[in-house]
Amino acid sequence: MGTRYSAVFYAPVGQDTSVLHARLFQAVDAVDQQMSTWKPDSALMRLNALPVGEWMEIPDALLWVLSTALRIEHESQGAFDIGVGDLVNAWGFGAGGQSAEVLAANGGQTRHRASAALEIDFSTQRVRKRLPITLDLNGIAKGFGVDQLAHCLEQAGIKHYLVGIDGEMRAAGHKPSGDPWNIAIEKPLRGLREVMGVMELSDASIATSGDYRHWVERDGVLYSHTMDPARGRALHSPLAAVSVVATSCMYADAWATALMVLGPDEGVALAQQRGMDAVFLLRDGDGFKQIAVFDGQVQ
Repeated sequence: MGTRYSAVFYAPVGQDTSVLHARLFQAVDAVDQQMSTWKPDSALMRLNALPVGEWMEIPDALLWVLSTALRIEHESQGAFDIGVGDLVNAWGFGAGGQSAEVLAANGGQTRHRASAALEIDFSTQRVRKRLPITLDLNGIAKGFGVDQLAHCLEQAGIKHYLVGIDGEMRAAGHKPSGDPWNIAIEKPLRGLREVMGVMELSDASIATSGDYRHWVERDGVLYSHTMDPARGRALHSPLAAVSVVATSCMYADAWATALMVLGPDEGVALAQQRGMDAVFLLRDGDGFKQIAVFDGQVQ
């Protein structure tokens, strides 16, 4: 996934955690081996290279993430779409880097939706492409990886932990002092790292999608690394960031991306409709305007 993971947890005194540390690494590595766009031999990249119409048997985890992604595509009215891999590469955010010629050629083009291009046979755990498509799971795989870290700790009987991958976080229980876990909320400033605030997190996950870490400038306009499936190009939006709080980090990760793509009006409306917990940060002059939705109600 091209990033690092973190895990803070409290185990009983005397418990040997070396095996647990190894299992945490294995859990993240398994996600990377299946879903990375940076590894040519990952299961996802082998699926991308597969000719249209040819079936491929895939691992359990990849099957679950693909099926979840297709469901959220439907629920988000197409705002979350994993079939944007060619756009990600063309705009310079993929493993291959930016190509000015490809970027110009792809500007404004539409792509097949993943739901239209993919066919999944759950009985045989196989998938095939019905139409040409390049898949990219970067909007959901990190969240899934965080959930896998949490699952690994819970299987070992760990009840108090904070795990994360590149800012997507999941927490359970509390610190030994009884204090809740504190999560720093980053101010969405391009090129800078500054804390905007701190929130408490327990028995929940938080994921953020924003335009301030990775972007590209084209004709004087700044575009986010997030792709806009409807317009067939990188996203240009008044939103600086969207954070979603949910039980599952995979769910929060995908929905943060979807709401970012939908923008402040449609995004807030859909968050309300679905009873979500989300915070929208809009650029407002030199500052930011915040719209918070909790349990579907605008605060």
